[in-house]
Amino acid sequence: MLNSVQHLGSSLLGEILKQVQDDTSKRNLKHLWIGFRWIIDFLKGKAPMNRLKRLLRSRDFILILGLVLGLAWGHGARWTSPLTLPALAVAMTLSVMGIPGAIFRSPRSLLGPALSGIVMSYPVLGGVILGASFFLIGERSLWDGFVLVAAVPPGVAVIPFAYLLKGNGFFSLVATMGAYLGALVITPLMALWLLGTASVDPAKLFVIMVELILLPLVVSQVLVRTGASKRIEPLKGTVTNWSFFLVIYTIVGLNRQVFLDNPLSLLPVAAVAVASTFLLGWAIREAGKALRVEPGTVTSLVLLGTIKNYGLAGGLSLALFSKDTAVPATVSTIFMTVYIIWLGFQMKNQKDY
Repeated sequence: MLNSVQHLGSSLLGEILKQVQDDTSKRNLKHLWIGFRWIIDFLKGKAPMNRLKRLLRSRDFILILGLVLGLAWGHGARWTSPLTLPALAVAMTLSVMGIPGAIFRSPRSLLGPALSGIVMSYPVLGGVILGASFFLIGERSLWDGFVLVAAVPPGVAVIPFAYLLKGNGFFSLVATMGAYLGALVITPLMALWLLGTASVDPAKLFVIMVELILLPLVVSQVLVRTGASKRIEPLKGTVTNWSFFLVIYTIVGLNRQVFLDNPLSLLPVAAVAVASTFLLGWAIREAGKALRVEPGTVTSLVLLGTIKNYGLAGGLSLALFSKDTAVPATVSTIFMTVYIIWLGFQMKNQKDY
């Protein structure tokens, strides 16, 4: 019946447009027809539902929703706070599920990319974060937060972003994996060295590292070997994005008063985030061009040298310290999202990108 109504409406509109000479009236009639079709599609359960499904699977929309909802209604964050570590464990497991176990069969070919991942994530990116924080950050809780940001491995988003930005996929995969294996040693050592055993309980830190890095790596390989990963694959992106939504909403919600009441206090934090993304990314790209590194590999190095696992840093901040310590991870997440969008525009506008 709805199809008949739509066909009849289309025929009537065609006849009316033949009789109408005024351009403004024609435009108004066409707008009316668009609205009429939207209502028909809604009644048929088509277009709006499809748009809604796409929206609820969009990473950018989900991350922005977490930020906005945390600022607008952060009262629920105290209930979601205990769920941040389990949500991160799920996200980490699904994110590294695409790493094939076969890549470990030829260790010699993996050594270069793996070491590159460690160098870019720790001495390069971690060094810039700590150096900028040393000069710009005066508050102890924010310094602790940036130490944890510097200590965590690169974001697993490096792998899909490398594909989207025409980077070197294999290099990005192995480099990220190398950085995560290195994180099992580097992250606790950095945290204990820079924060001290008085601030961080070594046993608690060890347990969290096992839960959020080692266990997801093991479980992901079990899922791959048993074939369960094939059944999970269609839902992987959506579940991962909503897990990060929970983490971002919780961190922003717990710190909403800082964002709303005293946003100027976040300027030093924002300056560190800009230095470790836009400025450092530009420097890595220029160095890669000067050394004549293959463009795809340069893109991968830029991603490895500018993206940290901010969700993991935020989770560690909440588990080891307080909500104030999670502010650097939250602000850095915002700038990372903007930076990735900017990289996409750069790629489209530059032939040598």
